[in-house]
Amino acid sequence: MPNYWLIKSEPFKYSWDDLIKDKEEVWDGVRNHRAKNNLAAMEVGDQCFFYHSREGLEIVGIAEVSVAGITDPTDPTGKWAAVKVKPVRKLKNAVTLKQIKAEPALAECELIRLGRLSVAEITPKEWKKILSMSES
Repeated sequence: MPNYWLIKSEPFKYSWDDLIKDKEEVWDGVRNHRAKNNLAAMEVGDQCFFYHSREGLEIVGIAEVSVAGITDPTDPTGKWAAVKVKPVRKLKNAVTLKQIKAEPALAECELIRLGRLSVAEITPKEWKKILSMSES
């Protein structure tokens, strides 16, 4: 059974459409220790919500970890982690941060509790809830 995550990107820097076009991308440039630990914990096959931050503030798609346990190529010190992700599918309907904050079942979600975190852990229960929200 895969683990679940949420990865954030500012769409003007790298959007869901960019990932679709590229087919696979290194998820790098993370310089937060909690986010680094989340990247280091990822395994091939893990599922990730793709979240547009700053603009949109919404989960727009699902990506999958295709390569795990790599060193961030943008880090000359070699101490920061990275993974490669590939697109799985766009959500039927984007799920906004406003919707997530309004849902009591998601009150403990890292996206809410640790709002500045660029790579967040998502529990299986949170994953199912957000997926069901995207279907309505």
